[in-house]
Amino acid sequence: MTAPDTLARLEATIAARRGADPQSSYVARLHAKGLGKIAQKLGEEATETVIAALTESRESLVGEAADLLFHLMVLLGAKDVALADVMAELERREGTSGIAEKAARNP
Repeated sequence: MTAPDTLARLEATIAARRGADPQSSYVARLHAKGLGKIAQKLGEEATETVIAALTESRESLVGEAADLLFHLMVLLGAKDVALADVMAELERREGTSGIAEKAARNP
């Protein structure tokens, strides 16, 4: 099992659950509350990941990073952005210095 396979399965599961009953699906519950709530939850998970990196165990960081990726994928799905699009952008940037890539962006 590879990371891309796991993420592809997760993307499909999230898509399938978006229209489920919010009483039985966390993904559906987030979608029912709207994009603002999904974005807020992603921000909370990002903060928890940073805190885990700075003050908690490796195990805590792994768990928070998983939560962060999950909520990012929920947000991407809500905005109809495929994981493949994000991966293509990462591939486009591969081999380019982060400093050079940032400098090349439009102001």
